[in-house]
Amino acid sequence: MRPKSIILAPLLIGLGAGAVSAADLIIPTTPEPIYEAAPAGFDWSGFYVGVEGGGQFAGSTNGVVGGVAGYNFMVTDSAVAGVELQADYVWNGDDFDATEFLASGRVGAALAESVLVYAKAGVGYRNPSNDGNTEGGMYAFGGGLEVAATDAMSIRGEVLGQGFFGDDAPNDGGPTAAKATVGVLFHF
Repeated sequence: MRPKSIILAPLLIGLGAGAVSAADLIIPTTPEPIYEAAPAGFDWSGFYVGVEGGGQFAGSTNGVVGGVAGYNFMVTDSAVAGVELQADYVWNGDDFDATEFLASGRVGAALAESVLVYAKAGVGYRNPSNDGNTEGGMYAFGGGLEVAATDAMSIRGEVLGQGFFGDDAPNDGGPTAAKATVGVLFHF
């Protein structure tokens, strides 16, 4: 063997080993996606609060303003069930004002990604403050349409029939009024 090959052989082996070990340092990675798709549809489940306003029609037209709070459960991908508390102040220019409190249940269906249609029924209490007399127990039934405006806010329209029960219930306990409101709800 020649002296040059004796000197060059270890040098070439060292360079080759360095190249082989350098190849081991490359760690394959999966690149992060640039865009992640938003989840499909509005999540109707969870707690919500909101404000509403509108009118009540019971022989005369009354103004309505109030608040709502509730909780929804997603029963299936498109079926919703929930409970709701509602407090409204009702007035008109003919010396009439009252407070109404309603506890109700509601069931609905998500028709599209951001649209919910629902039916609602409940019982409550109404207290006119102009004469101190309490009309007492009341009931309400109806439905509404709710549309998601953002991922945490929805706008709804609702129509309820209202009546009273008890011995002095007007209209023999049948419905005596209709209430139509529009509201803004914030979902948590």
